[in-house]
Amino acid sequence: MNKKILILTGSPRKNGNSDMLADAFMKGAQEKGHTVNKIEVAKLNISGCKACIMCWTKDGACIQCDDMAEIEPLLESADMLVLVSPLYFFGISAQLKAVIDRFCAYCVDNCKKSLNIKESALIMCGECDEERFFSGAIDTYKYTADYMKWKDRGILIATSVAAKGDVLQGDWLAKAQAFGTHI
Repeated sequence: MNKKILILTGSPRKNGNSDMLADAFMKGAQEKGHTVNKIEVAKLNISGCKACIMCWTKDGACIQCDDMAEIEPLLESADMLVLVSPLYFFGISAQLKAVIDRFCAYCVDNCKKSLNIKESALIMCGECDEERFFSGAIDTYKYTADYMKWKDRGILIATSVAAKGDVLQGDWLAKAQAFGTHI
């Protein structure tokens, strides 16, 4: 079955390592016939959740007027969500975390909006040479996927990737493409 996959990247670095990983994943998924959209959230103006809960009561609309409105239709129609981020201080980038925090609009049974997303995946990279340094970010992803009732389709962590282009060393891009192919 062909899926609608939405990739959200969180790196402010244009054409950086995480973007290259996202593109490789996208290539693999498209080879299998999936429809893939990629949004670079760091290029958008998206504020964090203000916890006003208006999205639960006001026809599902957030009171913030920002670029999250551009992402919402793709979020609401996607079958699968792939989060891609560099490791920033042992977590997901602030730009991507702001989007995740805005999932509040979709997270209660009586909310006014719903998501079609059934599956998710995480791709990360960072200069740390051991996956244990990614555990905070991985936990954030796993708890989010569990809470949203998404089936976790896997996690790819590219270690020892610091400078722009480091992901080209080794087989990280091949692994990301294979990950996309097997979704």
